[in-house]
Amino acid sequence: MEKEQIRSLEIAHHPVAGVDEVGRGALFGEVVAAAVILPITQLANLENLGVTDSKKLSPQKREKLDLLIREVAIACAIGTASVVEIDHMNILGASLLAMERAIAQLQPQPDHCLIDGNQLLRFKLIPPLAQTTVIKGDSLSISIAAASIVAKVWRDRKMIELANSYPDYDLATNKGYGTAKHRQAITNLGYSDLHRKTFKIKEIGEKDQFV
Repeated sequence: MEKEQIRSLEIAHHPVAGVDEVGRGALFGEVVAAAVILPITQLANLENLGVTDSKKLSPQKREKLDLLIREVAIACAIGTASVVEIDHMNILGASLLAMERAIAQLQPQPDHCLIDGNQLLRFKLIPPLAQTTVIKGDSLSISIAAASIVAKVWRDRKMIELANSYPDYDLATNKGYGTAKHRQAITNLGYSDLHRKTFKIKEIGEKDQFV
């Protein structure tokens, strides 16, 4: 889909929730999703202020935009799936579960959901909603981009908090992703109780970081 088509959809089916997840490629910690409903009147303004794929933004810029998004959003919610759930059902299933949990908390509920990626939600927790998957949606949809920022900021803060309890894994720096230093710490010390046991460190490379 083109950006103009997505903007038209966001307007025509309002209220629309943009939904995205972060932490899918991490070795440590839960996967986190956000769902955000934005006012139609704020879409262009947020784009002009720099709302885009969270991976393209500095931490400082993400923090500022997170505050702004939360101030103007009609609704904004976080959903998570635990390490136990990730290891039990696989990361794809856990990511979709976290997304649905985020949507379930929105008040009001959306009429339509824009889902980053190519996987439709399974809607096991709430009545089915109209949904559209958007590949690279965090670069094409302001609603999805806003969700990516909110989810990224929330998860990064959680990783920094957990760094105090797990000081040997450099979490404040790597946010749970498979940096060389993090992988070496796992080799030396083994997995903690919040590491994803089904993720093999030899299979996780630099290309998987921060996704």
